[in-house]
Amino acid sequence: MTVNTILEKRDRHPITCRPEDTVQSAATLMSTNRIGAMPVRDTEGTVVGMISERDIVGAFSAHSAKTIDLLVDDLMTKSVITCKSDTSIRDAMQTMSTNRIRHLPVFEGDEFIGVISIGDTLAHTLEELKLEANVLRDLAISRAG
Repeated sequence: MTVNTILEKRDRHPITCRPEDTVQSAATLMSTNRIGAMPVRDTEGTVVGMISERDIVGAFSAHSAKTIDLLVDDLMTKSVITCKSDTSIRDAMQTMSTNRIRHLPVFEGDEFIGVISIGDTLAHTLEELKLEANVLRDLAISRAG
């Protein structure tokens, strides 16, 4: 299975922000949409960074209340780790684990199409394991009867 399998189950209009947005507005977007991170896109739509709850918490630790007035550009991770829509879910999980990140922007060619999270990959893996367990149970029952 590929990460596209995960993206097919959701809206293809991911929440993003801009480098010139305030950290407060980015935090409000993340809170309102119940997401832990989001891509940062420039005026041409190019992904130029990622901002996460972790970035914001770290900024509060370093800058205290002044954090809400900082710009997303001041905090975002600028070297974004991404994957392609045809990347296997297992490889995406490995990328997130190796790089200690929880969100991965997905591209189809050069086009940004969405974000998957480690939670998305775990939920998909659990679904596959449940299906496999049911098939094995049914097989055992059919052979026993």
